This record gives sequence, C-alpha cells and structure tokens, in this order.
Amino acid sequence: MGHQGGRGERQISSVFLGIFAIMAVTGWAVWTGYAASPGLAVFLFVTSAWIVSLCLHEYAHARTALHGGDLTVGAKGYLTLNPLKYTHALLSIVLPVIFVILGGIGLPGGAVFIERGRIQGRWKHSLISAAGPLTNVAFAVVCTAPFWLDALDGVPLAFRYALAFLAMLQVSAAILNFLPVPGLDGYGVIEPWLSYRVRREMEPLAQFGLLAVFALLWIPGVNAFFFGAVDGLMSALGVSDLETYCGRDLYSFWRDTDGFCAVPQD
Repeated sequence: MGHQGGRGERQISSVFLGIFAIMAVTGWAVWTGYAASPGLAVFLFVTSAWIVSLCLHEYAHARTALHGGDLTVGAKGYLTLNPLKYTHALLSIVLPVIFVILGGIGLPGGAVFIERGRIQGRWKHSLISAAGPLTNVAFAVVCTAPFWLDALDGVPLAFRYALAFLAMLQVSAAILNFLPVPGLDGYGVIEPWLSYRVRREMEPLAQFGLLAVFALLWIPGVNAFFFGAVDGLMSALGVSDLETYCGRDLYSFWRDTDGFCAVPQD
C-alpha cells in the first residue's frame, strides 16, 4: 500500500469545482445586480456557498485524520472535496441544505468515516473532531470581515444581506457542532477523555443525536435561547439583526414578503 497514496487521491474533484463555480458566478450576479431576480441569485449563491463550506468542513476532518495517522482517508476520496464521496451524502449535504431552505438553520451533517483505531493519542482524536466546526468558525469570520472591519462602503445591499445570512448559517453550524451531544463533533472532542464505560453507554445514542437536536429546536423556549446566542455572536461580529433578517428574506424568494427588504436594482 502506498504510504502517501496516489496523486489522484488529493486532486480537487470536478464536482466541487462545479459547485464553487456556481458560487462565484451567482455571487457576481448578486454583487452586480445582473440577475433578473435578486432573490433567486441570493438563493443560489448562499446555497452553493453553504455546500462549499460543508465540503471544507469534512475535508478538515479528513486532513487532520491523515496527519493523525489514518492513511485510508485518501483512498476513500475524502481529500478530493467531492461531497459524493462522503459516507452519508444524504446526511452530509442533502439534509443540511433542506434545513437551510426550511428554517434558515445551519445544521451540521454527519460524514467522513475515520478509522479511529489507526490514531494514537487523545489530543489527536479531539483535534480531528474539532477541525470541522473550526472551519465553520473560519468561514463565519471571513463572511463577516467587511462588517467588523467597517469596510462596507461600495458593497451592494443585496450582497451585504447575503453575506449576513451566510455568516449566520456558519455561526449556527459552529454552535450546534460544538454541542457535547453524541453524534456531533462537540461530543467527539470530549469523548477520548471519558471513561470506557461512559463511551460504551453513549455509543448507541450517536445515531439519534442530530435528530434530537433538531427536535429540541422546535421547542419555542429552546429556539429562542439558541437564536439569542446566535444573534449575540453575530452582533459581536458587527452584523445587525436587520441585515441577517433581510438576508433570509431575500434567500426565501418564493415566499410573499412585505417588501421591507427590497433592494434597488441597477
């Protein structure tokens, strides 16, 4: 078996490049106001950017695992950024996109299969789990940079709203991912430090963790608390509730709106 794997194992897939191209073209359309429907352009831009972030999230897990000692991630195609190579394409890509469309929640998916037996050391295991949500944190910082750098002059309103909504998805994904719930990355961070007995008891719950979190978010009190935390972080990053609201409003172009967030078209 090749130690480093073939070059093709690390070549960026055409699937990812295609999604990235959609993000770039629709981002340009939102920026220039070229699109006939700014809402549709924002929808395509944010959705493709969200999928790009999901691919980078899973890549971060795989790349960290590779350096940690799991040399099988290359052969599985995890280093190509191809979302179709994930263990659960449905959980990793389809469900998170549906959650965004339905409720504007950046819900993380479950994804790459790491052969944990090949990795020695608790810190390495924790870092592999943390690498994914840290990518969402980095994505949120980049999206909000124009806001906290006070560099919004010349940024078209529609693009500004789209960035605000995209950043909100990244912040909510990072918070949810870091929850210490079995099946989520936050639990993966602390799991190596738990006793064998506790880990055995928690193992069967992993498959229900994500669904349990989603169900809890339907409880009004929990939902209000969660989005209060998200709004607080967004505010710290310089993004107002209004900008996030208008981003979601534009994104949901199929809904009847009051025109409150209408953007001027060139």
